[in-house]
Amino acid sequence: MRTDSDTDGHDLRHHGDAEVRDDGAKLIDLAVNVRADAPPAWLREHIAGSLGGLAAYPDGRAARAAVAARHGVPVERVLLTAGAAEAFVLLARALRVRRPVVVHPQFTEPEAALRDAGHSVDRVLLRAADGFRLDPALVPDDADLVVVGNPTNPTSILHPAAVIARLARPGRTLVVDEAFMDAVPGEREALAGRTDVPGLVVLRSLTKTWGLAGLRIGYVLGAPETVAELERAQPLWPVSTPALAAAQVCVSGPALAEAEEGARRIAADRAHLVAGLDEFGSDGVRVVTPAEGPFVLVRVERAVAVRGHLRTLGYAVRRGDTFPGLGEEWLRVAVRDRVTVNGFLQAFDRAVTLAGR
Repeated sequence: MRTDSDTDGHDLRHHGDAEVRDDGAKLIDLAVNVRADAPPAWLREHIAGSLGGLAAYPDGRAARAAVAARHGVPVERVLLTAGAAEAFVLLARALRVRRPVVVHPQFTEPEAALRDAGHSVDRVLLRAADGFRLDPALVPDDADLVVVGNPTNPTSILHPAAVIARLARPGRTLVVDEAFMDAVPGEREALAGRTDVPGLVVLRSLTKTWGLAGLRIGYVLGAPETVAELERAQPLWPVSTPALAAAQVCVSGPALAEAEEGARRIAADRAHLVAGLDEFGSDGVRVVTPAEGPFVLVRVERAVAVRGHLRTLGYAVRRGDTFPGLGEEWLRVAVRDRVTVNGFLQAFDRAVTLAGR
């Protein structure tokens, strides 16, 4: 299903961090998808060790080579960025695009960046009735830029790599946002590192798994000519020395093993959260499944009131109505440890009761 190029009143600039700023700063945060409150001690120490080199201009060669080795591709296929958000801006500004299409519901920054760059954007809206599954036939044949998330924020749906690859064709850039793929055990359905899919560009973020949202580090994987175009659009020294140090160590063998262990832990904690939310089925609560990301999308009757009561009870969750394709009845809930989830479920029970009065 496609809509016109209007924003339809959705606030594309609203993100989860808005829920925990200012008056929400003291709330228990289930609105932001960053996994950890802070980077692990070994990563903090490694970043701190880079501070002695701040007098020199950043040199990204070692980090770039480390990312390339991690995905088994030449360095010419890697571009380091100040988070995945910068990559969306570079794609919007650097590539010559006639008809960009964004598959929604998904992270809204790609569309916002395209609009800021002067593009008219078409949308493909995946439906709740279809489980928000991707159907390549919905994408117009003449789309020369297609953006899709996997696993998708906010639906937590993991699309099969083979299905996404069916979107590729000559003359089209296929952008796959894999910011949350390292939260999937075994990174099933990942396209990062694939060189056989024409026009493929994969975006990765290191901020979610490692608690580095304040440092801004991510990267792009794509054909050398595409990477070169994006690099020409970057300012000089776009990634700081501490961020480069983080990138290099976060793609090392020990870090990947730790990320995999964390992904399995998230899967178990997510199952606990989903099971708890399923207990509210008689209250009209529905969880989108199968969820594969570090968050779940929940349909809740009187969600606006429920969200307000949750804030009063000390919990922040992400409103869903800013995502194209969703309305006020949707909430996104981040996966946390079992103790936090148990406290949240008790508060959710109370919030649902209060909203129904």
